[in-house]
Amino acid sequence: MLITNGPKRFRVQTKVMVTVNPTLNQLNQRRSVRAFTGEPVKPGDLQAILAATQQAPSSINGQQLSLIVVQDRERIAQIAKVAGGQPQVAGATVFVAFVVDFNRTAVAAEKAGFEQVIPRSAEGILTGAVDAGIALATFQAAAGALGYGTTSIGGIRRNPAELIALLELPPLTYPIVGAILGVPDEERLPQVKPRVPLESFAMPERYDADLVAAGVRAYDQTLRSWWDAQGLDQMPDYSKAVGTAYSTVYFPTVAATMREQGFEFADEA
Repeated sequence: MLITNGPKRFRVQTKVMVTVNPTLNQLNQRRSVRAFTGEPVKPGDLQAILAATQQAPSSINGQQLSLIVVQDRERIAQIAKVAGGQPQVAGATVFVAFVVDFNRTAVAAEKAGFEQVIPRSAEGILTGAVDAGIALATFQAAAGALGYGTTSIGGIRRNPAELIALLELPPLTYPIVGAILGVPDEERLPQVKPRVPLESFAMPERYDADLVAAGVRAYDQTLRSWWDAQGLDQMPDYSKAVGTAYSTVYFPTVAATMREQGFEFADEA
């Protein structure tokens, strides 16, 4: 089904799956919201979003994740600077840092008479990253259900040492991703961005490299048409965008700052 989204000067018809289920409709129309009205997030709504996020699953119920919720305008401006001067961060009503937190589990392990070693392993880092991703998706879904807009902010890893100092994070913690939250400016809502063909994303039984490659070729055309329909012909297609980004390590201090925080990517602790 074709749905028209966004302000008049940017409106294009985007193919979006629509069902009778409101939750699926919301998820299928998710978009990164970068423009906000400046209206406050209601305290009760914020608490409900945070409580829903806390109910996201975590490995072994370790709950090795903490959220730092920032609403002070000056501190949000500092975070925006850390993230490379991103205006969408500076304009957000709330910023939430998703922090991998093996300090919490260290307290629990010590209480039970164990020495914790998992943060010094590849498995520990992956566990923290997976749990943070699950929580972030839950946060965004909860916010969307209450009418708020969000965008994930990986740019906090641009200068993790500065953010660690700003948030006063102890050893065995790491700010892995952020999210902005606010009341979306309806006149500046982005379009629902198309994705690679579903059949090249969800493959039956086994990975099909040929299908993935065909999906990349098809998506280059889809994304090119999507940008052009919005008058943004200067934007690159998928292959060029990914190639440009992934031809360099754009956040080069992550490994060093993780080691400083007590993490190691190893198979033996």
